[in-house]
Amino acid sequence: MDRPRFHLAFPVRDLAEARAFYGGLLGCAEGRSSEDWVDFDFEGHQIVAHLAPGEARPVAANAVDGEAVPVRHFGLILEPRAWSALAARLRAAHANFIIEPQTRFSGEPGEQSTMFVLDPSGNALEFKAFADEGMIFAKQSRLLDAAMTGQGSHQDHQDRQAHEGTSRPQPSCASRSS
Repeated sequence: MDRPRFHLAFPVRDLAEARAFYGGLLGCAEGRSSEDWVDFDFEGHQIVAHLAPGEARPVAANAVDGEAVPVRHFGLILEPRAWSALAARLRAAHANFIIEPQTRFSGEPGEQSTMFVLDPSGNALEFKAFADEGMIFAKQSRLLDAAMTGQGSHQDHQDRQAHEGTSRPQPSCASRSS
């Protein structure tokens, strides 16, 4: 395994609907299953739809760049071409968009193409793409402040090096050794 993979279990109201959405529309290969759950290959990550009709419910939202973004969501960061192809496929299938495909943070660090769609059980998924993958974890104010003053902290220097390709970013989350 070249990199850690995530595992996510989530509730659905109907496994046939989940199979049609995740397997059919999104193209996720199906793995193991039972009467109560089904595994899907989510671009190399394991997601598991668990039959739990009482758990499927509307999600709360927070404002982000003028949009009501669902607090509870999961998704993928795709290459721009793959994102565009998925957006076209979801539009053609009349997917239930919460946020239509669009560009967020235009002209700023972290500029991204994004869209949010609901699965048939109301689970929110976000699919995004960055023209500059080095901006995935960019902190807008710190990078702008450092660029304007020519100064900054050691972390600012690391961020700029990572963005410019002269240094690899340090591991984060579970891949960081203690």
